Amino acid sequence: MCTYCGCESIHVIGRFMAEHGRLTDLTGPLHRAADAGDLPAAQEAAERIAELLEPHTHAEELGLFTMLRREEHIADHVDDLCAEHDALDAQLARIRTGDLAGVDAFVRQLRNHMDRENNGLFPAAAIALGGPEWDEVDELTPPAPTALG
Repeated sequence: MCTYCGCESIHVIGRFMAEHGRLTDLTGPLHRAADAGDLPAAQEAAERIAELLEPHTHAEELGLFTMLRREEHIADHVDDLCAEHDALDAQLARIRTGDLAGVDAFVRQLRNHMDRENNGLFPAAAIALGGPEWDEVDELTPPAPTALG
């Protein structure tokens, strides 16, 4: 997680970074269940990840990403991150139906994706957007999911 630029002090970025931390925590039970070949536990762990990941990516795309697409030098990067959201959703859907062979790849790609946001996109957003734009991000961003436990 980025701690060098202070972007986590921006409310929505701090929220997204906290959600990234929670998603990282949730991958532990998924890994352990998959390694043990415990299909029901792996599916339960995948469900818990989905309860956070789906509303998280939706909120990123509706709020922050909408604003950042207006920045010509960032728009392509945002599009790449949205494509990664779709790929992660597809991988997680396969895991949820019992394909545990994809767990390692999913976790690796999820962590890489979050790193790209935490250490690339979020600091860039802190520089690119100003006060009125952050107000608009806040207005566009759906509330945080309640299923964080």
